[in-house]
Amino acid sequence: MEKSREINGAYRGRFAPSPTGPLHFGSLVTALGSYLDARSHQGEWLVRMEDLDRTREVEGAADWILNALERFGFEWNGTVIYQSQRTQAYEAALETLMRKGQAYPCICSRNEIAMTAQTGKEGPIYPGTCRRGIERSDTAQSIRLLTQHREIAYTDRIQGRIRQNPSLEIGDFIIRRRDGFYAYQLAVVVDDAWQEINQVVRGSDLLMSTPRQRYLQQLLALPTPDYAHIPLAVDGEGRKLSKQYRDAPVDINRPIDSLLQALSFLGQPLPAERPDNLSEFWRWAIRHWSVESIPAKQALPVQPPAC
Repeated sequence: MEKSREINGAYRGRFAPSPTGPLHFGSLVTALGSYLDARSHQGEWLVRMEDLDRTREVEGAADWILNALERFGFEWNGTVIYQSQRTQAYEAALETLMRKGQAYPCICSRNEIAMTAQTGKEGPIYPGTCRRGIERSDTAQSIRLLTQHREIAYTDRIQGRIRQNPSLEIGDFIIRRRDGFYAYQLAVVVDDAWQEINQVVRGSDLLMSTPRQRYLQQLLALPTPDYAHIPLAVDGEGRKLSKQYRDAPVDINRPIDSLLQALSFLGQPLPAERPDNLSEFWRWAIRHWSVESIPAKQALPVQPPAC
């Protein structure tokens, strides 16, 4: 399988957690992978809080995550950006798509779609019910992106060649929800372009979202970053570790132990002796980082620390 390729130009990456709970091991793995990839290329590493969906946000979680990152020795460039403060930018992008006839309102409920749609890998494939317009209605409307019948393909630095035809495999997808919240797919491409992100290292749960994001980047004439999707951390039953399931947060009082475990999870070499401090750990980890050593798998079980 084709994997990594040389990175040219100034590296600019990011870590973008959602404040739906404390930092857990899976999030630490993502933060570590994105950070080491950036720093090993003498690049910048930004932090963006993806707090668009205020209904899922846990009070205090954003501050807890930032505090945890500091306790683990992460150092980010610039100020932390909050998506909840960027709605005007998403509105402008939506207006552009609507004006070009590339998006349209939809009044279909999930139940209505489920009753008529075929099922794809990521759930029901929207059948295009509202494509030709809707009658005047007081029903709350979402906004969907009009997808064209064409394949989107890219080479992931870890997972290899990825192909998807969003029109056939996803259908016209939502870019603004009926409750008024902008969808992740739209917000992430607008923010990555605004922050000049050219390298995205994140979890494989977003691997098949990337073609949709690349499609949006094409429609909005936005630059396209390179992508690297690291394996998800799963438990013994194959379930993704997440804040949603209240998985235990990382122990900020034992940062080196958790970092070594995360480093091992990513297939990286471990030092012969346990580092005495965080500075020593980071020097080792940055110097020995190799994206080629990350297993080209979409999920891996969490193993006990190797040292």
